[in-house]
Amino acid sequence: MVESKAAGLAQPRIGSWLTRERIAVSAALLLCFELALLAFFVAGTHGWIVPLDRPTTTDFASFYAAGALADAGAPQLAYDQAAHLAAEEAATAPGIEYQFFNYPPVYLLICAVLPALPYLVAFCVFILASLAAYLFVARRILEDCSGAALLVLLAFPIVFWNIGLGQNAFLTAALFGAATLLLDRRPILSGLYFGALCYKPHFGMLVPLALAAGGHWRCFAAAAASACVLVLASMAVFGVETWQAFLATAGGSHAVYESGRILLAGMVSPFGAVRLLGGAVPLAYAVQAGASLVAAATTTLVWRRALSLPTRAAVLASATLVALPLSLLYDLMLGAVAALWLVRGRNGAAARDWEWPILGVLYLVLLDGRYIAESWHVPVFPLAAIALFALSTGRGLREMAGLGSGQGSGQRHGSGGRRQGRPASGTLPP
Repeated sequence: MVESKAAGLAQPRIGSWLTRERIAVSAALLLCFELALLAFFVAGTHGWIVPLDRPTTTDFASFYAAGALADAGAPQLAYDQAAHLAAEEAATAPGIEYQFFNYPPVYLLICAVLPALPYLVAFCVFILASLAAYLFVARRILEDCSGAALLVLLAFPIVFWNIGLGQNAFLTAALFGAATLLLDRRPILSGLYFGALCYKPHFGMLVPLALAAGGHWRCFAAAAASACVLVLASMAVFGVETWQAFLATAGGSHAVYESGRILLAGMVSPFGAVRLLGGAVPLAYAVQAGASLVAAATTTLVWRRALSLPTRAAVLASATLVALPLSLLYDLMLGAVAALWLVRGRNGAAARDWEWPILGVLYLVLLDGRYIAESWHVPVFPLAAIALFALSTGRGLREMAGLGSGQGSGQRHGSGGRRQGRPASGTLPP
């Protein structure tokens, strides 16, 4: 391990000038800038810079209020907008904009714990705990626990969008990343993590397809069992009527996203891209259906061929983002998982040096992606998701071509693999 790390530090280059040390310094500077920007936005949204016409809040208010209603013995009211808004205002301030709660009652198992703490304390605990879980998984995907790796992970712009919006994308990325990381070594535990994604079930839509195509039946069974146990537990704790209320709410939720009530510039899906560009709802659904089919077919092909774990995981994560009709900018944390797996497989024969500048551009563009999308009507977030999917798919196609020619990928069924004669370089591409 020491020799491997030393070898990595001896060749820390991307191209001829962007060294590992320079990447670490750049990430540190970007992190400082983002922290200052976050502090500025916090001050602004609390009215400490200029007075506000109405109080503001984050999506976390939705989770906290749903938990408070569950603790009060009325979990079904989390799906009643009037009651839920009253609970949100009780937790924050009167007059805030309503934050929807469209999660299945499985998520209430987490939300019900939150009101045990004061609102701001619960916010900090929730964000920091889920961020820590994501960082733990991400550094193990990369096989790099160095300070440079941590800086790059923390400075990823979507990290600060997720914090600022008080969302749960760190938890989703941690579960998805852990499930893919453990798939080949501990398939049952991997399945338990995949099953836990049922709190946000659309993020698991391609998982059964991938597991079946790859013949990962123990993982498949564990995922199904895990999801079933969580659903039954939520029924036992909150009652069947809470699930009935959720299903009624979920059945009409599409109207919210079609109407533009949710910011189109913040959508990641092809559906959102078409709507942002002025396309009609039927056209947006047609484009989304085509994209979902392509993502599903690609996932099936890659997993059926049993390529290297980094390639399979990158394709599954990136294809999921493309296949989802609804995903918002903070959900690009799942895109980070895809990118981490691409970096993990950087020494495979199918990897190409031109992939790294593309990942670098995506990393930086996402810093101000919402402004670009709103001002210029450029679907930055969908394009980023599609670019990740294209990079992952290209890696998979080249790996399949290598297997077909008898060259192999250097990573078949492996967790990372090394190209002969080319030492590892930690997190950052050589």
